[in-house]
Amino acid sequence: MSAAAEHDSRYSWVRLGLTLLIATVGNAGMWAIIVVLPQVQAEFGVGRAGAALPYTLTMVGYALGNLLIGRAVDRFGVTAALSAAALGLGAGFAAAAAAPSLMVLSAVQLLIGICTAASFGPLIADISHWFLRRRGIAVAVAASGNYLSGAIWPTALAGTLTEHGWRGAYLTLAVVSVAAMLPLAQTLRRRLSAEATGRARADAAGRARTVRFPPARLQRLLALAGVGCCVAMSMPQVHIVALSVDLGYGPAAGAQMLSLMLLGGVASRLVSGFLADALGGVRTLLIGSALQCLALFLYLPFDGLMSLYVVSLVFGLSQGGIVPSYAIVVREYMPPAEAGARVGFVIMATIVGMALGGWMSGWIHDLTGSYRMAFLNGIAWNMLNILILLAILLRSQGRRAPAAA
Repeated sequence: MSAAAEHDSRYSWVRLGLTLLIATVGNAGMWAIIVVLPQVQAEFGVGRAGAALPYTLTMVGYALGNLLIGRAVDRFGVTAALSAAALGLGAGFAAAAAAPSLMVLSAVQLLIGICTAASFGPLIADISHWFLRRRGIAVAVAASGNYLSGAIWPTALAGTLTEHGWRGAYLTLAVVSVAAMLPLAQTLRRRLSAEATGRARADAAGRARTVRFPPARLQRLLALAGVGCCVAMSMPQVHIVALSVDLGYGPAAGAQMLSLMLLGGVASRLVSGFLADALGGVRTLLIGSALQCLALFLYLPFDGLMSLYVVSLVFGLSQGGIVPSYAIVVREYMPPAEAGARVGFVIMATIVGMALGGWMSGWIHDLTGSYRMAFLNGIAWNMLNILILLAILLRSQGRRAPAAA
C-alpha cells in the first residue's frame, strides 16, 4: 500500500471504529465514581466535598495518565499501553470494591484514573496519525467514546446499583474492563509505514498554522485555557446527580440527566470535528467555550425537573467539542512526532481543571448550602478561557504556504 493510501483509508476508518469501541469501555473509570457519589457519601458519612475527593483523585490520575501514557504510546505503540491499562483497571475496580474507608477508595481511584487515561488522550493522538484530510472528524469521533461511556454506563449500571450497591457495580466493571479491552487492544497493532509517517510530517510542515508566541508559551497558555474551561465544565458533569438528589428528584433522575448531557456532548463533538476541518482548532474551541458559558447561565434560573433535563441537554450540545479541539490545535501548531506527549500535556491540563472544579464545587456547596455560587464560579473560569483563546486567535497568522508552492 502506498503512503498516500494509508491515510484516510478504509483501514483508517475501521481503526477509528475500534478506537471508539475501546474508548467507550475504557472510559467507564471516569464516570463510575460520579454515579456512585451519593451512595459513597451516605456509606462513609462525609460532606459533599469529602465525597468528591475520590473523583478528584480519579481526575488527578487521569491527568497524569494522559501525559505519561501519551509518551509511552509515542515510544512503544498504543497496543502495549492499552493492554497494561486494561489489567490495571481490572485490579483497580476490584480493589475499590473492597475499600474499607473513603481514603482507601480515593487512593485506589488514583490508579483507576491513570489506567482510564489510556482510552482518551493516547487514543486520540494515535488515531490522528491515520488521517490527514479528515483529521478533525476522526479526533472528534475518538473523543466521543469518552462521552458515550458516560452516557451508557450510568444507565447500564443502574440495576446493579439498586440490587448490589456501588461495590457490586465496581466488581462488574472490573470483569468487563479486562474481558473487553485486552482483545480489542490487539487489533491496533498495525503501525504506519515509515514512508507514510514521512509524508504526514511533510504535510504537517506545509499546512501548519503559526502564532506569534514562542512554542513553550503557547503550550502554557493552552494548558491554562484547558484548566479554565474544565473547571467550568465539571460543575454540571460532576454534580448533576448530587444536585438532583438535593432537589428531591433522586439519583436515578440525575443519572438520566448526566446521560442526556453526554449524549448531547457526542453530537457536539461530531459537529465540532467538521467545524475544525473547516475553521481550524482555535476558532472551533472558542465557539464551544462561548456556548458552554451561555449554557452554564441557564442553570441559574431553572431547577424544575423537566427544565433540568432540557438545560442538561443544551449544556451537552454546547460544550462537547471543547476538549478534542485542544488536540486539533496542538496538531496544527506543534510537531507531529511529539503528538502523543504534547496532546497528553494539554489534555492533562483540562483534566486538572475537571479535578479542581469537581472538588471546588463540592467545597462551595458545603460553604453556601447550594450550588448557585458554584455555577457562578464556573462561569468566571469560563471567561478566563475565552480571553486566552481570543489572545491566541488574534496572534495567529493562518496557515503557512505548502512546501511545494
